[in-house]
Amino acid sequence: MALQLLIVKLSSLGDVVQTAAVVQDVLRRFPDAQIDWVVEEAFAPLVALVGGVRRVIPVAQRRWRKSRWSVVTRRERAAFLRDLRTEAYDVVLDFQGLIKSALVARQARLRPAGFSASYANGSDACSYEWPVRWLLRRSFAMPQRIHAVARYRLLAALALGYSAQEPAAVRWLLPHAVTPSKTLVFAHGTTRADNEWSPSNWLALGHQLIAQGFALALPQSNNAELARAQTLAQAWGPQTSVWPRESLADVTRRMAACVGVVGVDSGLSHIAVALGLPHVQIFSQDRAWRAGPVGCAHQLAVGGSTAPDVAAVLEAWNTVWATRPQEPM
Repeated sequence: MALQLLIVKLSSLGDVVQTAAVVQDVLRRFPDAQIDWVVEEAFAPLVALVGGVRRVIPVAQRRWRKSRWSVVTRRERAAFLRDLRTEAYDVVLDFQGLIKSALVARQARLRPAGFSASYANGSDACSYEWPVRWLLRRSFAMPQRIHAVARYRLLAALALGYSAQEPAAVRWLLPHAVTPSKTLVFAHGTTRADNEWSPSNWLALGHQLIAQGFALALPQSNNAELARAQTLAQAWGPQTSVWPRESLADVTRRMAACVGVVGVDSGLSHIAVALGLPHVQIFSQDRAWRAGPVGCAHQLAVGGSTAPDVAAVLEAWNTVWATRPQEPM
């Protein structure tokens, strides 16, 4: 009988994208596995793009908290539980490690020999709430310092009994669509001000890359990002396009048709990694060891405790472009 697996990873954008690497690991070991995923409703269309996920189960915890006892919320909660319990699972894995996610995992229906599991301890720079290990049936110890993707992969490997040293997937979202254009995405937006790279840096880098023959595309998801994108596009000229505000799934599809991404530490940068694109990820904090791209010559982190200068980012891009795969992955 095929393995029935439920992934519980509710948010946030970057963490959801990084967890998706687990799906290819599981399918490599269990080709017939049936994999479902509980995720916050905002990210459900994105998870639907992960190859190998059979069923996406949206949950609306963020929205429900605003009207916890309303009739609409109670109805939606009941509908979610009915949907969640449609299937019985061999393994339910809580990759979030928080009480709110463990409580969701507890409500899933298990097969007679099935179990739920999460982390037995926290790791540096990773969210974790210690009661989780007592809320689910099993827990697995994690190294104190570990990359986020490696942590997700290790939890799945320990729970399902295979080696976490198996090769990581190079791509775990939509395939990179090779196109004749040379459009390069500048993922300049971030929800954290301390992750930003200055507009003057973007401006100088853009001029350099346009001179190399690239066209530039600027996603935007709020008015501040739109204003910055429009100012840069006006300075760069007709080689630049500002993308309309659209869903994460649609942005992901657009990115998949581009030749690469330069971006700050953000969800879009994690999507670039998951798409297998040539990518430079700009860090202005000491987080690359936990969240930066690893294992591919055509994906590099640059910066660290301080933001890198334009020359460092340009050098990194030239490196990833020179080592990019010549065929779609």
